[in-house]
Amino acid sequence: MTDRVGQHGASPDLPDATLRRWPAAVRPYAQLARWDRPIGWQLLLAPCWWSTALVAVATHAAPNLAHLALFTVGSIAMRGAGSTGNDIVDRDIDRAVERTRGRPLASRRVSTKQAAAFLVAQSLVGLAVLLCFNGFTVALGVAALLPVAVYPFMKRITNWPQFVLGLAFAWGALVGWSATAGSLAWPALALYAGAILWTMGYDTIYALQDIADDVGAGIGSTAIQFGDRVRGGVGALYGLGLIAVAAALVGTGTGVWGWMGFAGFAAHLAWQVSRIRREDASHARALFHSNFGASLLLFAGLAVQAWASAAHP
Repeated sequence: MTDRVGQHGASPDLPDATLRRWPAAVRPYAQLARWDRPIGWQLLLAPCWWSTALVAVATHAAPNLAHLALFTVGSIAMRGAGSTGNDIVDRDIDRAVERTRGRPLASRRVSTKQAAAFLVAQSLVGLAVLLCFNGFTVALGVAALLPVAVYPFMKRITNWPQFVLGLAFAWGALVGWSATAGSLAWPALALYAGAILWTMGYDTIYALQDIADDVGAGIGSTAIQFGDRVRGGVGALYGLGLIAVAAALVGTGTGVWGWMGFAGFAAHLAWQVSRIRREDASHARALFHSNFGASLLLFAGLAVQAWASAAHP
């Protein structure tokens, strides 16, 4: 499992078609940042948008559009930085796996020093976005670096690296709330827990594509851990995640629009579980990619609820 979220492509050594039109000197860096595969930053963004809308519901205000835009830029930058850092750590493993040996570092199209400089540049963009928020949120954002730094190493020692990935990818559920409120409240923590479990579930689906390579490389995943019971494992993760998200909605007094969004999100996750086939890698990839659409159902319900609450406090 090398950089699990959103990197699969049709070829192990060529960028997606959109990147082939870019200057040759730029392509390796675009691949390091996964700019040709936006699903990674989209899934990183989703909890930020959820919590921005949820805190708006709690405060009877419209969602902060500036915050939504800033989180979008920050998610793209930090997703790219995380992918670059992961490739630096995994460059030797990537050379041993057919699907990943064509990556820029594994194929030596960029040096480790060049990749490290690119990592710093992307991180500075993320820092610039973070500094637009209040001091509490800045400190909270800096704290997110811990699970981000630990994640690439966890797959070497456990079959549960998806938990650490969830800690990192769900962090926006905390930051989105604090950016408006200047502090945290228990609904934000409940939303964070739900987002962690959602991340673990969709990344387990993604990991179905790489079981053979992961076993051969000696790295772990929840797809390996669950084995033939992967459908039940993902179902349990999604189910517990939905309970946590529902608690967050109850805690903010969400109305009918918010619950409609939640119902759509829950139905989508149930559909995913019903369609899991352990042996079908291409189908697993499609299910994984559908999660951003699922996340937008929840966000739309919460956003409409916030606007309705602001109009009729």
